This record gives sequence, C-alpha cells and structure tokens, in this order.
Amino acid sequence: MQHAVRSRAAIRTGLTPVPRPRTPSVASLMDADALRVLHRAARALLDDLPDLTDRLVALLREQEPAYRTALTKDPTATWQEAHRSLRHSVTSLLDPRGARDAARRCSWRIGATRAEQGLPLDALLHAFRLGGSLVWQRLVEETSRTAPEDVRLLVHVAADVWNFVDEHCTLVADAYRQTEWQLGRRRENRARLLAAGLLDGTSRIADLPEAAQALGLPEYGRYYVVAVTGAPPARSDAARAVLPPGARVHWHAGTDVDYGIVLDGADGADGADDDGLPGPAGPEDAPDTPVAGVRIGIGSAVDGLASVGDARRRADTALEICPRTGGTVRLADHLPAALVASSPELGGALAERVLGPLLRLEAADREVLLDTLTTWLDCDGSAQRAGERLYCHRNTVLNRLRRCEQLTGRSLARPADLVEISLALTARRVLRD
Repeated sequence: MQHAVRSRAAIRTGLTPVPRPRTPSVASLMDADALRVLHRAARALLDDLPDLTDRLVALLREQEPAYRTALTKDPTATWQEAHRSLRHSVTSLLDPRGARDAARRCSWRIGATRAEQGLPLDALLHAFRLGGSLVWQRLVEETSRTAPEDVRLLVHVAADVWNFVDEHCTLVADAYRQTEWQLGRRRENRARLLAAGLLDGTSRIADLPEAAQALGLPEYGRYYVVAVTGAPPARSDAARAVLPPGARVHWHAGTDVDYGIVLDGADGADGADDDGLPGPAGPEDAPDTPVAGVRIGIGSAVDGLASVGDARRRADTALEICPRTGGTVRLADHLPAALVASSPELGGALAERVLGPLLRLEAADREVLLDTLTTWLDCDGSAQRAGERLYCHRNTVLNRLRRCEQLTGRSLARPADLVEISLALTARRVLRD
C-alpha cells in the first residue's frame, strides 16, 4: 500500500529536482554589489564632470600633437566635445539601456566632425581610449576614497566598462571612414566639374584658384591638352605612355574621349616649372607609342588654366586629323591639315577646285596619279627618291607629274600652285578619313 502511494506521488510530481549549486546566486549578489559600487562612483564623477574634462584635455594636449593643434585653434569647441563624450560615457554606466542611443549618436557625430576637419583617425581613437582610461581611473579613485573595501568589487564590471570603450572606438572609426569616403567622393565630383569647366571653356575666373587646388596644378603656367579615343582599357595605357616621364597631368575621363590637362614643363628658358624644379618636356617631345585602334591628338600650348578650353579645341583638331586606324598627331606638326579640319567646307571646296579633273578619272588611273603626286611631295620634290619608293623609274614619275599639271592647270614649279596642290591633297586625305 505504501508502495502504491509512493508511485502515484512520483507520477504526479515528476522526478525529484537536482539541487542547484549556490554559485550563481552568490555571483548574482556579487554583481549587484558591484553595480551598486559602480553607480555610486559614477554619480560622483557626473557631479565632478568639468574637472574630469579638464584632466582629459590636459592629457590630450600633452600626449597628442594633433589635438594640441586643435586646442590652439579652438580650445572651447574641443573642451565641449570632450565634456559631451565623457558625460555620455558616465551616464551610460548609470543607465546603459536608456543612455545607449544618445551616447552612440554623440560618438558618431564626433567621428564625422573630426573627419571633416582632417584630424587623424589614430589621434581620435587615442583620445577615446584616454577618456575611457581616465573614467576607469577616476572610478577606482572615488571608490578608494569613499569605501576602500569595495574596490575589489569593481573588477566584476571592468569588462563592461572596457567593452563600452571598444564599442565606441569602433563606432567612431566607422563614422570617420564613412565621412572620409563621402568627402572623397565630393572632392572627386567637384574636381570633375571644375576640370569639365576648364575644358569646355566655361570656367569663371573666380573658380580658377579652386580648380588649381583641386587638380593639383598651378593656376599660371603653360598647358597643353591631350585627347585620346579608342577602346577604354587600351586608351588609358596609351594616354599615359604618350606623355613625357614625370609630366604633371590631370586626366578627365569621358564616354568617348579622355582629356589630359598637362603642365608644359618646357615653358621657361630653363625648362623649369613654377616651383623651380626641372619639368617634363613639352608636347613636341612626347613619345609616340601607337596602339592599334587608339587615336591621340596633342594640341599646342596655351598660357594659364583660363585658356585650357582653347587647348582642348586644338587637341580635338589634332584628334580629328588622326588616322582612323590609330596613331598620335601633334597639332604643331600638322598645321595645314589642322586648317582643313577646322573648316571642312572650305577644304572640300579647295580639293574640288584644284584636284577636280584628277578626281573624276577612272579609279585605278586616279589613285596612281594622286599617289605619285603625294609621294613626290613627301620626298621633297625628288623624282629619283619618289621612283624608288613607288618601284618605278624616275622618268615615269616625271611623266605622271606632267600629266597632273595638265589636268589641274597648275605648275609644280610655281610656289603658289604647289601650296594649293599640297593643301588640296591634305584636304582630300583628311576629309576622306
């Protein structure tokens, strides 16, 4: 009978609970005591916050050169920043949940503001760690003064205090880096707008000092522009290769054409830049490194950033007369072709007026005569050299030239006629390309 009763009781109440160890309750009491000690010391720190701030500012002045400079420029703002940060730190010890969001907002603003001001991130993180160390030191000092026997209890909250410091150091670093990235993007966009204004010729005189600073170029100096077009991966390498080593240049990337604003290092008699250092060679000395499909036009030099728009137009003209298959054209070396490209209507009219009878011949006959005339001009009027290049006798060259004279009604021995023929040939080549 007794056995049956015991069985029903076992079924009703379940298994006998295993007694729990007493350690957690002891730890819980200890945590409560530790929090009581922490809160008592934190309230004392909050009452003495101005003195705590003075001590932190003194440490920053002594140990951190970047803050020493900031304190010299605006001591009040730096003191108030330290005061706000310490107040949120101490308040968070008293009410972690209630003060958490305000403390995080404060640290984020400090990180963002200091990034905008250019204070080094290492200095900012050092300041936060100094603040955390100072708060902990004052907690220990206050407890030692009022209740020395309770100092040992602070060990149980030390991890929480330093976790708070680490959390806010991470928060400050994130705010700093995000703001720095945003500032960098804004600087890049502003530099792009300023460069576009210079190249378009729409910049205001008042914007020139800012443009010089943003592009890293002097406002006054001689500049030329390089225009590059072709496949984007190839044109970027070709654009840099065409410049003299060490050239100071700002690249402006476009959809179809990239432009380089280049400081001409050969603008002075001694070949020196505005800073007195030896500069790179001018556009006439830039290396020619053709890349298949990449066309490069190098304009002539102008004075000052204010005239970069003119330099860009000259570079565009050089690019216009560049062969479609690729290559590099320096405007100074192709001025007749540049004249034609600048006024294609007049160039077409000149080609028709001078070469019209030749152009209306059968294709094979026309190309032979035009090729002979072009080669003879390239050989400085030497029929012998032209024949060697065309694989024919010099007399054949002379016969073809006489026929050209008969068809065009112009004499190759007359300078004025020769100039017209040369320009007409250039116009045909440029406008056909």
